[in-house]
Amino acid sequence: MNALSDRINNLSESATIKMAKLGRELSAKGVDVISLSFGEPDFHTPEHIKTAAKEAMDQNYTYYTPVAGYPELRKAIANKLKVENGLDYDASQIVVSTGAKQAIANALLCLVNPGEEVIIPTPYWVSYSEVVKLTEGTSVFINSTVENNFKITPEQLEAAITPKTKLFMFSSPCNPTGSVYSEEELAGLVKVFEKYPNIYILSDEIYEHINFVEKCVSIASFPSVKDRVVIINGFSKAYAMTGWRIGYSASNKEIAAACDKLQGQITSGTCSITQRAGIAAAEGGLESVHEMRTAFRKRRDIVYDLLKNIDGVKVNLPEGAFYFFPDVTSFFGKSYNGKTYNDADELSIFLLEEAHVATVGGDSFGDPKSIRISYAASEEKLIEAMSRIKNALAKLQ
Repeated sequence: MNALSDRINNLSESATIKMAKLGRELSAKGVDVISLSFGEPDFHTPEHIKTAAKEAMDQNYTYYTPVAGYPELRKAIANKLKVENGLDYDASQIVVSTGAKQAIANALLCLVNPGEEVIIPTPYWVSYSEVVKLTEGTSVFINSTVENNFKITPEQLEAAITPKTKLFMFSSPCNPTGSVYSEEELAGLVKVFEKYPNIYILSDEIYEHINFVEKCVSIASFPSVKDRVVIINGFSKAYAMTGWRIGYSASNKEIAAACDKLQGQITSGTCSITQRAGIAAAEGGLESVHEMRTAFRKRRDIVYDLLKNIDGVKVNLPEGAFYFFPDVTSFFGKSYNGKTYNDADELSIFLLEEAHVATVGGDSFGDPKSIRISYAASEEKLIEAMSRIKNALAKLQ
C-alpha cells in the first residue's frame, strides 16, 4: 500500500537542489568541487539591509505579521514599481511571500483549475511545470533554441493557444538562459494576448536588475494586458538576500486578495525581521545592486569567451541573469572509461565526477540538449571551472 498521495508521487525533485546536494556530498569527501549549479549570488547582503534587520530585533518586530506583509513594505514595493518600472499599483495589490517561489505557487493555485492549460516557453525554471502539476493543470510547452536566443515568436504563442488555455508564464530575464525580451518583442506577444482576453500572464521578473541591456521592460507596462498580468519579483537576486526568503506578487485586486486568502491558510505572513530588512532594501537605492550587476557582466564576458572556445559547445551571449545554457548535443553518444553519455543530465553528472564542477542538466528546464552553468561565482573559480570543463569534455570519444 502506498501511503503517499499521487500529488507528491507525481512531483519531481528540484534538479538544481539535487545537483547542489551531490556537489556537497562530493565536497564532504575532500574533493575540490566548484559549484555552478545554484542560482545564488556569491555576494554578501548589503550592510544597510543587515543593519535594518538588527534594528528590527532590537525594536521587537518579533510578532506575527499581516498575511500579505507589513503595510510599510507593501507601500515601498508599490513605490518601487512606480519609480523603477513606471507601473501604478496600490499597496493592496501587493502580496509579500516567503520567496518568489511561494508567490508563483500562490498565483497558480488561485488561477488554474484542473484540466486548464498553462503555456510555458522552454527552457523554463524547473519549478514552473511542477507547480502546474500541483494545480492539476496541464503544461503546454513552446520550444525555443540557442539559435534564436531562446525566445519565442508571436506565431508560436498563438499556435499554442487552445480553448483550455488559462495562463502564460515566463521569465525575463530568463532562468536558465539569461534571455531578455525587448519592448518590441513583448509588444508582439501582447498583440496575441489582446485577441484572447481570458488568458492571464505570469511575468517572473526576479532577475530584472541583473540585466545587460539598456532597459528591462515588464509586460505589465502594456495597458491592454496589465490587469491580467501577475508580476513576480523579490529581493533574493538583486540584493543578495537568498537566505532571507522574501518575494512578492503584484496583480489586480481580485487576484491579490485570493493570494492573501490562500497564503493565510498555508504559511501566513513572512518573517517579521526579513520584512523590515526588505523595507530597507526597497527604499535604500540601487547603488549596491549596480555594483553587483557590473561584476556579473564582467563574469559573463569572461565565461562567454572561455565557453565559445570549447570545441563542440554551442553558446549564445545572454543579456541578463547569471546563467549560460549551452547546447552540448555534440557530446551525446560519446564515451569515457567505458561509459557512454547520452543526454545533458548524464553529461552534467560526468562533469561533476570527472571535472569536479557542478552544473545542471537541461531536462528539468524543458531542454534536454543543454546544461545550465551559473556564473554567480568568483572570477578565479569561473576561470578554473571552464578549464576543468574543457579538459573533461576533451576526454570524451
